[in-house]
Amino acid sequence: MSMAKPKFNGRLLLALLHDLAAIVFAWFLAFLLRFNFDLDADDLAEMLAGMAWVLPIQAAISWRLSLYQRIWRFASLDDLWRIVLSAMLGAMTCSLVFALLQMHGPVPRSVLVMYPMLLIMVMGGSRLAYRIWQEHRIGALLHLETKPVLLVGAGEAADMLMRELARSRSKWHVVGVLDDDPGKHGRQLHGVTVLGPIAEVTQWAECKRVSDVILAVPSASHALRRQVVERCTEAGLNVLTVPSLEDLMHGRVTVAAIRKFKLDDLLGRDPVQLDNDGLHTLLTGQTILVTGAGGSIGSEICRQVTHFRPERLLLFEQGEHALYQIEQELRSTFPELAITCVIGDVKDVVRMGEVMRRYRPKVVFHAAAYKHVPLMEEENALQALRNNVLGTAVTAWAALESGVGKFVFVSTDKAVNPTNVMGASKRLAEMVCQVIGAPGTRFVSVRFGNVLGSSGSVIPKFQKQIEAGGPITVTHPEITRYFMSIPEAAQLVLQAGFMGQGGEIFVLDMGEPVKIANLARLMIKLSGHTETAIRIVYTGLRPGEKLYEELLADAETTLSTPHPKLRVAKAREADPASVEAILQWIEGTAVASDEMVRARIKDWIPEYCPTGTPTALIPSPLHSASNLQTMPATGNGICNKVTPGAGNQTAPDAFIPQLVQNHLSPSATPPAPPR
Repeated sequence: MSMAKPKFNGRLLLALLHDLAAIVFAWFLAFLLRFNFDLDADDLAEMLAGMAWVLPIQAAISWRLSLYQRIWRFASLDDLWRIVLSAMLGAMTCSLVFALLQMHGPVPRSVLVMYPMLLIMVMGGSRLAYRIWQEHRIGALLHLETKPVLLVGAGEAADMLMRELARSRSKWHVVGVLDDDPGKHGRQLHGVTVLGPIAEVTQWAECKRVSDVILAVPSASHALRRQVVERCTEAGLNVLTVPSLEDLMHGRVTVAAIRKFKLDDLLGRDPVQLDNDGLHTLLTGQTILVTGAGGSIGSEICRQVTHFRPERLLLFEQGEHALYQIEQELRSTFPELAITCVIGDVKDVVRMGEVMRRYRPKVVFHAAAYKHVPLMEEENALQALRNNVLGTAVTAWAALESGVGKFVFVSTDKAVNPTNVMGASKRLAEMVCQVIGAPGTRFVSVRFGNVLGSSGSVIPKFQKQIEAGGPITVTHPEITRYFMSIPEAAQLVLQAGFMGQGGEIFVLDMGEPVKIANLARLMIKLSGHTETAIRIVYTGLRPGEKLYEELLADAETTLSTPHPKLRVAKAREADPASVEAILQWIEGTAVASDEMVRARIKDWIPEYCPTGTPTALIPSPLHSASNLQTMPATGNGICNKVTPGAGNQTAPDAFIPQLVQNHLSPSATPPAPPR
């Protein structure tokens, strides 16, 4: 394919005329300098005779070097190099022509030396001046209609930001830069001095009379971001940030897309390092099924899976609107991906068995669940067990019967020493996954805590309360939770799914726990309000709620894994006969009071302790993520797993409720899935 030629238009004509004038000016000035600004008639004739050759030769060389395809507004070092090359080639070519033609009066050698240097200065200087004018550097230096701002960070992002702020006619002009590198203090970036360390941001803001601070370090740790935000908000400063490093690398935004801080920026953690090769082996070219595909975690698992290019992605969801939303998003983002939308209930044995047999998924991510603690505690306790426990059993057995290779169950930290029905139902579902197993199907559970922005989390609730003018309602001053971002949680679920060998309960590194009251105060600050304007009101613990979430039960320990953010809980082994009895009771019970359900849970899970007893409010030293007891890894270095066919298990058919047995075995071969 040939390179496109520049179209002859008004801008190109002006650039060409400018450079012709520059050639004439440089040639004439070189003669003036050579003869000390005293040209006689012979010198003038010699200059004009030489110009007759210099002008077309120099113009032709400049055209050949594509100087007129360049956009002056974005003139760069590459443009300067082309100008230097053009001037030097022009001077040498003209010298050769003059020698060959044996002109009547030889052009002075000093003229041939000065001419290219003068031409470089004129052509390069004019382009630089034009770029400065276009980027409004002069206006920025004069501070015309712009607000002063401090930059935190004197790296590459700050350099790019200062360029784009000038180019885009921003409302800010930078009056100072702060950086923790002592070697940069006192030096200048685009004419702006690096004033001192980041810790002095409030003092310099007062000195420079600024009200805005921009954190120009997209790779900054979350601890540094929190430090800057806390210092600035306490001083009444408006603090902003540039987009994340991931967004910049993928070209989704530019560094000038300055925005306010979000909670993900402050409470998130470092990016997850995935075993991409292993995940490609697990997911690429395979059929993947995600239950609860329209929920917060399920939809993010779908987004993460699509990056590994599965052959088909099955979206299993009970809610029509949620399914429609994730389908539309994925089809617009990955139009080439085969997506199948399945509306169904995970408790529906016939529907689940038919879907599994028809599409034969390789991997199942089971994220469908009722997870709102207070709603499941009153009036809906039995439904929580039916959906979360029986639904998991039905989905797991359908997966086993259809030959699924890996079944990943999404659990919760509320399954540890559960104080509510929802957490207990998840622990029972874990027990189902512990006792189910076959040589061809591996079952893995993954526990994690709250995710930022998920449905039912406190963050959307707090945002609405702030928008309404308050107050923010917090149940207890000491209530504490672990938080992670939805993408991080989904990525770790995928990683655990790949690493799992069968029977493990993976525990995610949830970082440091956060007091909900402190989270509320932080959100008030980020919104630009004060606690005087937006009050915090304590309403008391809700049914089933405990002060501290725990990642491990008292009798559990953990084993390290090759991934730094994943550990394996060495959980109490589930008894197959007990699990069978639990499933049969749940499946066979049509009506039961909440009190009856809680009484049965207490029989099934000894560590179940409903809210109100002291043990639910006192965190054990073992419960902190930073104090997880570790044991040396044995065997494969990952866990002591429950092995299918081991002494604590019987044949798989022994654990399946009668309802499931009646429907899972197909009477005829199902049709092949569409391609």
